[in-house]
Amino acid sequence: MMSTTPRPRLRSPGRLVRVGLTTGGVLAAVAATLFAVAPDKLSPAAESSSVEARFIGLAGKCVDVAAANSADGTAVQLFDCNGTDAQRVSKRGDGTLRVFDKCLDVVDAGTDAGTAIQLWNCNGGPNQQWVVTEALDIVNPAADKCLDVRDGNSANGTRLQIWTCTGAAQQKWTAEAVGGARRGAGAPAAPRTGFVVSEAQFDAMFPGRNSFYTYKGLTEALSAFPGIATTGDDIVRKQEAAALLANVSHETGGMTEIVEGNTANYPDYCDVSQSYGCPAGQDAYFGRGPVQLSWNYNYKAAGDALGIDLLNNPWLVQNDATVAWKAGLWFWSTRSGPGTLTPHDAMVNQAGFGQTIRSINGAVECDGKKRAEVQSRVDAYQRFTQILGVAPGGNLSC
Repeated sequence: MMSTTPRPRLRSPGRLVRVGLTTGGVLAAVAATLFAVAPDKLSPAAESSSVEARFIGLAGKCVDVAAANSADGTAVQLFDCNGTDAQRVSKRGDGTLRVFDKCLDVVDAGTDAGTAIQLWNCNGGPNQQWVVTEALDIVNPAADKCLDVRDGNSANGTRLQIWTCTGAAQQKWTAEAVGGARRGAGAPAAPRTGFVVSEAQFDAMFPGRNSFYTYKGLTEALSAFPGIATTGDDIVRKQEAAALLANVSHETGGMTEIVEGNTANYPDYCDVSQSYGCPAGQDAYFGRGPVQLSWNYNYKAAGDALGIDLLNNPWLVQNDATVAWKAGLWFWSTRSGPGTLTPHDAMVNQAGFGQTIRSINGAVECDGKKRAEVQSRVDAYQRFTQILGVAPGGNLSC
């Protein structure tokens, strides 16, 4: 079931100016006050005013709060723009940038290049001050460094940091106006409604499932990944949902298993070449949850993206159903494994169900290696598309 090493998955600030608006300039009236005046010269009215926008940077992706989590210490990252409140940034007259009414904060008030950005309770510290230059850099004056996408990596979940201002694309940001009412400060993202799989259909797919895997848990976790099973027409959305659940069914024995059964494999999932090692123990990174997430580097990457310390506490994936589903959906949305597409992109771009198998466990199963394993996934996918009343499409195998 598990692949050979490496296993892919599983088992200088200038004059302050108004940020460019990419849609219509509807913020112009107040932005002139907020973005063109230094924080120490603001009037009381400006102190209490705010403008809401999505900040769009590298590869057209947005400043995002991991997993729509409003807790102190949540990672601030780059992610596909999706219109959720986790990407609704309030530019305040006091020089702060806020999401869920908490501040974008330089961790531990650091000034070194590479210091990460997190969400934190606003406290007036210099590490929570941001200004915008004519070149559309977003600068923390205390460090004299720019908001930067780590390593210039445009993958979803890449952490934001401060770095010496270089003018590189990974430090350029524009703002897109956000309209509509906003929920109360600190409110978590609402569960997504309208999942293309009804609860009755879910029950039909998994009649003997473990109570750990609830329909509510899945739909609530999906709210943090709004692109899954919502992209494309009705056929594509249902095909993606069926593909996701078919792979989950195979990985978990029809949602009956939470952790990998073969304990002999457990010590194999520690890649000691990683600088952070395996702090939870060499045998702690075995397969868990809907996609049987495994390997220390996957726990590290998933935890960073979700704002949860899974490297030191991988057991959360087997003890907390919400974390388990989010870890699985993170993999589905962001990792291509030995394939060339993430499973999400494979279905949205109609590359076929077989490409999702390749991304998840292709190094072990595809190209004739384990035909029965591949067929098990295909059979589940065809059964689930039938339940959803949609054709499975082509390219089912890998």
